[in-house]
Amino acid sequence: MSKHLGAAVIIAATAVVAAPLFAGPQGLKPSTETIRAENVDRNTVHKPQVRLERRTPAYWRVILDNPPFNIFGPETIPQLNKVITAIETDPQVKVVVFESAVPGFFLTHYNFIPDLAESTGMAPGPTGLHPLPDMLIRLSRAPVVSIVSIRGRATGVGSELALASDMRFASREKAILSQWEVGAALVPGGGPMARLPRLMGRGRALEVLLGADDIGGELAERYGYVNRSLPDADLDKFVESLAKRIATFDKQAIADTKRLVDAASLPADPEIASGWDAFIASVQRPQAQQKIKRLMQLGLQTSADVEGRLGHYTGTLGQK
Repeated sequence: MSKHLGAAVIIAATAVVAAPLFAGPQGLKPSTETIRAENVDRNTVHKPQVRLERRTPAYWRVILDNPPFNIFGPETIPQLNKVITAIETDPQVKVVVFESAVPGFFLTHYNFIPDLAESTGMAPGPTGLHPLPDMLIRLSRAPVVSIVSIRGRATGVGSELALASDMRFASREKAILSQWEVGAALVPGGGPMARLPRLMGRGRALEVLLGADDIGGELAERYGYVNRSLPDADLDKFVESLAKRIATFDKQAIADTKRLVDAASLPADPEIASGWDAFIASVQRPQAQQKIKRLMQLGLQTSADVEGRLGHYTGTLGQK
């Protein structure tokens, strides 16, 4: 096992592993749908992955665009932080919609390829936590309405961004949500243990977290994982209409109402911090390191099949 593995995963809301693990077992041949890791890295590391579109002064769209799988990495953090800071401080914006430009993927797990120093050298955010959970907390408490429009896979960081947002709407046919970490012997680190029970109750939250399986759009609505799942053809129109409607209302009334709902429903920062600490402890365990390595050998981050059916592949890790 690479000596970098334990340090790598500390800086992600999902597992982070060092580049040597892409090699896999001797003689392993990539499938026809495998994308070479070095090409993914070269093509995405300098490319903007988070685009902010100001449709009107009051209504913004945040476009997540890191093909082929919308993987979140250290290069994404300053880009997203810039957007979160703008949301917190702009005097006119009232509603922000997060959506994906990558077919099949809303936002997935952490990028396993960049040099670890790019992440481990990051200073804590204003909450005192690592920049990733820090940004999620700040998004939840911003005086602006945040909406996610989920078409494709929202896994790990993607699920945690959705949970940190104020409202979640999903394609009934194409949305897939999951917290896959326990299947890889990890504890999720971006706050789902604190947020999910408040949304769906203890039993269903434990089913999602401990089952570590994929949840489709229809079941996600029934469980309270999302506000609504809509036919895919209707998703964009519905979200656009709701966002534009909210954007016409008084900003102070929006902010005050949200603040009072936050006080009644959001977890306190120490709850998120406790989850992050448990995640950091979990990634040190050899069981987690072995399972992450196995997923990498199967094609995590390079295979469209593994990324698209992560619940299936994670479920195979416990088989004898």
